[in-house]
Amino acid sequence: MTDIITAIINLFRPAPYPKDSAAEPAQIAKSRVLLIVYDPVMDPATGVKLSQKMNWKNTTDLVTGFIADILETSKGMARYEIAQRLDVNEIPAKTDGFRYTPETLYAVLTGAAQPHMPQEADYNAILTKFNILQRVARSEIDEVWIFGFPHAGFYESVMGGPGAFWCNAPPLANTSASKRRFVIMGFSYERGVGEMHESYGHRVESIMEKTFSKLTGEANLWKRFIRYDKTSPGKAACGNVHFAPNSQADYDWGNKTPVKSECYDWLLNFPNFKGDVRMVASSEWGGGEIRAHHRWWLDHLPRAAGRKNGIHNNWWQYIVAPQRVII
Repeated sequence: MTDIITAIINLFRPAPYPKDSAAEPAQIAKSRVLLIVYDPVMDPATGVKLSQKMNWKNTTDLVTGFIADILETSKGMARYEIAQRLDVNEIPAKTDGFRYTPETLYAVLTGAAQPHMPQEADYNAILTKFNILQRVARSEIDEVWIFGFPHAGFYESVMGGPGAFWCNAPPLANTSASKRRFVIMGFSYERGVGEMHESYGHRVESIMEKTFSKLTGEANLWKRFIRYDKTSPGKAACGNVHFAPNSQADYDWGNKTPVKSECYDWLLNFPNFKGDVRMVASSEWGGGEIRAHHRWWLDHLPRAAGRKNGIHNNWWQYIVAPQRVII
């Protein structure tokens, strides 16, 4: 009788992973973004903002370039839309309540003063001020992009919501009111689109690491995807954000030494690998330029139809929408 009861329970218990399929379509992943730009006025008399005073980048240009790159490298599988932009004439508070003034911030930025410690921004204050948890819960927005400046205190990426996990930073506590996972990206208008991809790439690494965390050996395709020659001699694939297939150190994207890599097999044949191994070097990914390398790397992420071991062959579905990751 006990065996019968157990069998009945197992029959109706949800499977830990969806069933495998060779033909399940790759779903386009869309995300509505709340864009928050902290660009304080440094001189009330002239209205000059920090980005202008420091001659840094135009945020609109950065966002436009970044979204276009993601759309292109994902071949339309990842589509970001700015649902709302908030330009904030404010310097975000730190976790201890400290807040720079325009004068003290400028002193730090120019090296005339030491930065305040702790440096981390008060995320809870931001979540509350902009009603972010409730807006995610109502599906008004799916994630948040914050633009700041050096010493603003933002992580490159961080995740909140029920079941939130490491996303290049510890998950945000007490955020279950959002009812689903969401990511807050931390960008800087001091830097370029390439550095935005750097931050986004680490998000990709964290989410795909979690997606494949229950699989081992060759079944863990993420571990195979990030192989590079230094750690896997003769078995390089696409490397990771810091290491190209032939890199010998962090950020060594300009290395001209050719190595064997299956990166073309990932680009052209996934998930039906054909053993396409070629000699590759830095000329493949822009000769060392950060944006070019990261675009190359993102372009190799799988976006095919089908599902194996419960994980879809279109990885962008998880990268854009982390609530789809089964944990």
